[in-house]
Amino acid sequence: MGKGQQGQSSAQVSKKSTYTWDEVKEHSSKTDKWVVIENGVYDVSKWVTRHPGGFKVLSHYAGEDATDAFVAFHPDKELVTKYLKPLCIGSLEKDNKPKSSIVTDMRDLRSKVEQLNLLKPNLWFYAAHLGHILALDVLGWFVMWYFGTGWLPYLTSAFLLLVVQGQSGWFQHDLGHLSVFKKSSWNHALHGFILGGMKGSSAHWWNYRHFQHHAKPNIIMKDPDIRMEYIFMLGEQQPVQWAKKKKGFMPYDHQQSYFFFILPPLLLPLYFHYEYTSHILRKKVWIDVFWMVFFFTKLFVTFGPLLGVSGAFFFYLFVRFMESHWFVWVTQMNHIPMKIDYDDKKEWLPMQLQATCNVDPSFFNDWFTGHLNYQIEHHLFPTMPRHNFHKIVPDVKALCKKHGLPYQTKTLFCAFADIVRSLKRSGEIWHDAYYHT
Repeated sequence: MGKGQQGQSSAQVSKKSTYTWDEVKEHSSKTDKWVVIENGVYDVSKWVTRHPGGFKVLSHYAGEDATDAFVAFHPDKELVTKYLKPLCIGSLEKDNKPKSSIVTDMRDLRSKVEQLNLLKPNLWFYAAHLGHILALDVLGWFVMWYFGTGWLPYLTSAFLLLVVQGQSGWFQHDLGHLSVFKKSSWNHALHGFILGGMKGSSAHWWNYRHFQHHAKPNIIMKDPDIRMEYIFMLGEQQPVQWAKKKKGFMPYDHQQSYFFFILPPLLLPLYFHYEYTSHILRKKVWIDVFWMVFFFTKLFVTFGPLLGVSGAFFFYLFVRFMESHWFVWVTQMNHIPMKIDYDDKKEWLPMQLQATCNVDPSFFNDWFTGHLNYQIEHHLFPTMPRHNFHKIVPDVKALCKKHGLPYQTKTLFCAFADIVRSLKRSGEIWHDAYYHT
């Protein structure tokens, strides 16, 4: 199939029932996208705009084998297959070359996970988690209502609501990955309430960003979580390219210092507010608008009589300011210190491993990070309930050892320190390239 046929609809493409990889790879443009899933060839050129996970997730796999990503993201295969069938235009021509042992071993491990019911959630675990969030939310208001607005009750209430916001963030993460309920619709409904009604944010925006991150973690131009180039240089490739082109305006060789004053304190209270508000208004996601209005109405009804309207708003920003530090250090410790590069189309296992690392498990670490200290297992099996991560660790380690792949585990302090060390290293690379090339 020649390149002149790109952009044609599935009804116009050749009536061949099989396609070669060379033909599939031709269909990876902005308006013409094919993907391969379990040897079936699918024309998703028009479907991408209706994809629940956002059009960019599918776009990142255009012209590629998306089987492992498809399996990882969709717990209800029967439901999704109904949407896939009309998009199928044929199958991949039989390849006499056997699949990589990394691919087959990873898929065998996936089968083992399913056979051991490790994708089945313990609802009592999540009920307890939700219960402590709601209880602390009420307690945070009660402390100030009962004891007054002096500094001690003010700070106590702020601390309690900080825990509510932080733990709500980890809980919505579970819901967004469809890890809590068997029915996807139940996960989506509660996700909207927790992220919108409890945090004043947007579930639609979160899905749009986060699934891109999981599909291609730490891949330049594909993972939105590393799109910080106008403020921070990350990895080893980007600093060199920007330095040679004399792009950017920050003193990147000092980024490990100004990081403390920009990203941890400002990401949630400033940038994310702007991003998700503009997202839901631009996309007209009215359900998220409703939940955001609900959240701020609740805030002013409960704390307005105690602090006044402006006082309630500044109290909210103070809590969000503290939460931002918690969020940034936990979410960046597993990724920023890892390899950040352009897409070289690695298999699922090595692609996820080069971009993730773990933090030592403990009761505190598990609770404090929302089990994101098991980042490797989470990225390999994103729909797995977090309380099951520890059960599959030995098998993942054995698989990594078999194929000579690194499985990194650090202390919590070391993981935090590595963020700063990696920023310093990337800044030095930028400085050398900027002034010596």
